[in-house]
Amino acid sequence: CNPHPHVFSDRMLRPGDPVYYDILQSYMGYRTCYYRTFVIGYASHAMVDAYKRCRDYLDAAIELVRPGRTTGEIASVWPRAQEFGFPNEEACFALQYGHGVGLAIWEKPVISRLVSLDHPIEIKPGMVFALETFWPSSDGWSAARIEEEIVVTEKGHEIITKFPANDLMVAGHHYYTATGPLPTTREHDTPPEKHVLDMVRAVAQSARVEAVKA
Repeated sequence: CNPHPHVFSDRMLRPGDPVYYDILQSYMGYRTCYYRTFVIGYASHAMVDAYKRCRDYLDAAIELVRPGRTTGEIASVWPRAQEFGFPNEEACFALQYGHGVGLAIWEKPVISRLVSLDHPIEIKPGMVFALETFWPSSDGWSAARIEEEIVVTEKGHEIITKFPANDLMVAGHHYYTATGPLPTTREHDTPPEKHVLDMVRAVAQSARVEAVKA
């Protein structure tokens, strides 16, 4: 999945495709910025695993948000660029990332391993910023991105993005097919059911019998 998907085509969405939404609104001049990831129809186990990893990194960063902490401490819990396929921190800039949100989409402080480890900024009450994480899946083409918007309070923080993101959401999973509910995992990623294995064995046995007769 292109981590910087600012191009598009006219290809129809297909079952199993991951979809990123970067959700931006404006109210009385103030902005929002948060990511959500969906999959169409069903999710592979690789995609589910990537989403969980992405969520874990985000939760670890959010846990550190409180007055007196620094942007460097937050960035330090994120993986190094080489751990998820990039040669250096500049190449993966804005994937494991945080930024202020207010009258503009991107404001200070910037939170990134590229700058925050060497130039940390103290977190103070009243700051509003977004934290976002990315993780590629083991299938080599899909990935997950999640972003939450956070207000720094006197004693901690409050997450103000309320759209669910704890688990990977599957678009269309509540619809039914001719054989029942639409599965939320790909059939070929789950162990075959017993009757399917029995059918395979029966076909193999039949082929051996025919070979002996010949």
